[in-house]
Amino acid sequence: MRRVAEGLGLGVHCYAAPFDRDVNDPQPELAALMRDADWTIFLARLGDQIRFRTRDAKRNQIINYALDRDMLASPYGTIKYWAFVELSGLINDALQRAREIQVTCPAGTDFTGRAADRSTRLTNTMRRRFPMSVFAPVPTVNFSGRIAQKGFLAGTGSHYCTPSSCEIKKTLFVDFEGTQITGFDGSIKDVITATEHFERVAKRYGLDPYYVHSWHAGIHPGCAYKATAGQNLERWSGSAFGNPRLLHFHTCGENPPGEISLNVLVPTIRVDGIALWENGVLMPERLVGGRLLLASYPEMEAAFLNPARQVGQAACGQLSFV
Repeated sequence: MRRVAEGLGLGVHCYAAPFDRDVNDPQPELAALMRDADWTIFLARLGDQIRFRTRDAKRNQIINYALDRDMLASPYGTIKYWAFVELSGLINDALQRAREIQVTCPAGTDFTGRAADRSTRLTNTMRRRFPMSVFAPVPTVNFSGRIAQKGFLAGTGSHYCTPSSCEIKKTLFVDFEGTQITGFDGSIKDVITATEHFERVAKRYGLDPYYVHSWHAGIHPGCAYKATAGQNLERWSGSAFGNPRLLHFHTCGENPPGEISLNVLVPTIRVDGIALWENGVLMPERLVGGRLLLASYPEMEAAFLNPARQVGQAACGQLSFV
């Protein structure tokens, strides 16, 4: 990346950001470099950790979610960035206008509601994502229902506690009303495991364990995660979410992204009765302005005709802890 940037006539300074288990503002040396730069590109986890923090957020900062050269060279990294910025905007507008949004999945997820305030536009993080792979988080304040969890409860990568995830043996249902989890339903072992995990993580950081902040789903059909999620849950949770086959909630803490991510595989998202996502397949042509957008970006249209299906599933086809 440095060679390419310098070949374009850009001045480049590389800085190795040390790993920090907790969310902190950049160290003074790095902060000074960022203030002097026209753009800062985060390849380290630090960018993802501070993406919702307001300090220096108005400066030009980009968080890279392509994990390696293969992802960067794939359709995920090479389809025009602005195509997915426009797509995200169309989805945000559709959700904002909706009278009713319903989300289901084969495992039993079923929740319904609407965007919190039609007069307030849904917004994304304080920094730019690259690639643009999700629409803006939808607040849960006017939603209720249940979220089916199979395989594990994963950390969000905000902080790094040990362990940051836990195994779910069967199917665990997480019931919620607005911004609060109201209960767990499933095997006794899974209910105990989930309760202890939420309580332990929340106690570690002084959080409301059962707060549910928001949800959103992936929009980029080129986002592929070829390893199984269980091989490295921290790596998986920081990248696979951009595929339309995954939807996730931000929970455990009132500030996004929370500390515990609830993940839904192959969601169907109906907006005023129209399935914009159908069994994990995003249908841009069903959006107002979607057909025109696809016609404007043939490479994006081609990706939607042949979407990546690997999002970390195990051989059984489900997400697994191991």
